[in-house]
Amino acid sequence: MGHLITVATCSLNQWALDFEGNLSRILESIRIAKEQGAKIRVGPELEITGYGCFDHFLEGDTYLHSWEMIAKILESNDTRDILLDIGMPVAHKNVKYNCRLIILNGKILLIRPKIYLANDGNYRELRYFVPWSKPRHVEQYYLPRIIKNLTGQSTVPIGNAVIATLDTCVGIELCEELFTPNSPHIEMCLDGVEIITNSSGSHHELRKLYRRVDLIKEATLKNGGVYLYANQQGCDGDRLYYDGCALIAVNGRIVAQGSQFSLKDVEVITATIDMEDIRSHRSISSRGIQASRVDAYQRFEAEIEFSDPQLNAKTKIRPTEPINELYHTPEEEIALGPACWLWDYLRRSKTSGYFLPLSGGIDSCATATIVHSMCRLVVDGAAKGDKKVILDARRIAGEPDDSDYIPGDSKEFASRIFHTCYMGTENSTKQTRERAKHLANAIGSYHVDFNMDDAVKAIHFLFSTVTKKTPKYRAHGGSNVENLALQNIQARLRMVLAYLFAQLLPWVRNRSGSLLVLGSANVDECLRGYLTKYDCSSADINPIGAISKRDLRQFIAYAKHKFDLPILDEFLNATPTAELEPITNNYAQSDEVDMGMTYDELSIFGRLRKIGKCGPFSMFSKLVHEWGKELRPTEVAEKVKRFFYYYSINRHKMTTLTPSYHAESYSPDDNRFDLRPFLYNAEWTWQFGKVDALARKMEKEN
Repeated sequence: MGHLITVATCSLNQWALDFEGNLSRILESIRIAKEQGAKIRVGPELEITGYGCFDHFLEGDTYLHSWEMIAKILESNDTRDILLDIGMPVAHKNVKYNCRLIILNGKILLIRPKIYLANDGNYRELRYFVPWSKPRHVEQYYLPRIIKNLTGQSTVPIGNAVIATLDTCVGIELCEELFTPNSPHIEMCLDGVEIITNSSGSHHELRKLYRRVDLIKEATLKNGGVYLYANQQGCDGDRLYYDGCALIAVNGRIVAQGSQFSLKDVEVITATIDMEDIRSHRSISSRGIQASRVDAYQRFEAEIEFSDPQLNAKTKIRPTEPINELYHTPEEEIALGPACWLWDYLRRSKTSGYFLPLSGGIDSCATATIVHSMCRLVVDGAAKGDKKVILDARRIAGEPDDSDYIPGDSKEFASRIFHTCYMGTENSTKQTRERAKHLANAIGSYHVDFNMDDAVKAIHFLFSTVTKKTPKYRAHGGSNVENLALQNIQARLRMVLAYLFAQLLPWVRNRSGSLLVLGSANVDECLRGYLTKYDCSSADINPIGAISKRDLRQFIAYAKHKFDLPILDEFLNATPTAELEPITNNYAQSDEVDMGMTYDELSIFGRLRKIGKCGPFSMFSKLVHEWGKELRPTEVAEKVKRFFYYYSINRHKMTTLTPSYHAESYSPDDNRFDLRPFLYNAEWTWQFGKVDALARKMEKEN
């Protein structure tokens, strides 16, 4: 009797509520899995609907259309002779569950609801779904008429059970369940389950992948077994980029890994496994003792044999060898993740390209470089014959339906779809103007350059005419209030002009459509509120809004060599400045001086505030030890208080923050991720009093 089996899992670029598109990608993944000889195919979490439906999961239509898609899968000849693990929402007894449907040869064998729901950070599953809270409990689910008429089944089991094939046993785990301390796979494997499937909707964060991979390896290291991990990949309609990386693990080793970042809509990975390796791995006495004591799961039979006699008869076929898993550096992650997200957003929004105000500073430079990376990925996908990429590129570039255009050069493609602009004033320098121009030329964007002093002066004149008073910059003797107001006029005019040019530049170039405006505020500036409300930080989307200044600088240093862009060296050596105030002999504006703190300090404050869950007192209590060699306790106290003061008076700006690619775990995004008040008592009277008292006490004692 042979013991070699072939298994498949996948990453799909699903789109919320795109039922027909999602169905097409599911069916394609099934066809590819079968072509590669797999007997089981696992797909991402909620793949029928797309993961990011949010409150649409509360609508009856979402459940109706999900069943309609399942009906098409059930009646398709392409779905025969392979065990399918497919995700969709299911309403049972008027309660909504996040479920997996196990399907074989036109029949539903089991509906497995999610046991532990993700409800932290960007996840709000408890808003839409209820966890299946009865251990090993199974009930009967009454199928809708459309399914009953197809399968002849009136009811199917729903609950926490496993599937017994003719030669092995399969258990189901969903995303968050892997991350819990007492994951279901532990007792399932002790009960004899040899293959665990995990269907996930896991999004990208910088430096996060290793945790996911380690947990998957650990899941099969002590207990033995096969772990099939599927994940969504791409932007399905909001700030998140689901980063794919489908995985197959055997006995604690990765044997197959999919891409983390890709323009492909469907990616299937397979592995050939000798099931005897699992059985021998489990022949440890202590494991056997624990396994003999575990409560049994109810098993539902699947009339399929995973082991293929023809496969086992081929002497040249060997089990898939373990591999060294691939991890991208943070710089590579920034180059790839936001670039793929931008491509998905552009092609699905049906717009004609992107517009970016270039300031000559490193933030807008980083955004432009990410768009350049996107263009490189498109050219690479076209060169590999990806028909979907080619068709999308033709449409976005404004080519006619009968065009045979294929993007072959990233600069040429950028000249069609990427527009940049330098909006100078009397406060701008020649250096920033030249940097912006040279960068645009290096990456190929369609670039415009102008001074907007006349528009600024018109606003000044209007105000002075109405009020009979003329505000002055601080450098000319004005107050801080006057100085800030005059800076904000320039900043907000740039936002107005950005949208004007984004709307009309395609018309100027005799092309149709309009452009999406890109923002360039980084996560540290958002956290501190170092931006003008409704300035160029207000845009359609922002690929760097959750990336720190330090990481952006490291990315630019990487891109300089990787993309052969020597111009980036000039941005690395430039002092960050808003260029909104006049330059004098003894004053030149600097971001870090304006903020009263460094970007590195802001990253530390941000991580302690969000990840460390610190208020002012606990943040001071930690930093007074970390910074104790360089700063006195009272100096640390002043830095902490300064941060919380500016954070709280500017928190209202986060309510209008441009939707940003989620990349950092301390993002201050108020709309989805970081839910806080936006009207604070900025004096923090009690908290700051505690900080000051402890700082004085520590200085006295030391």
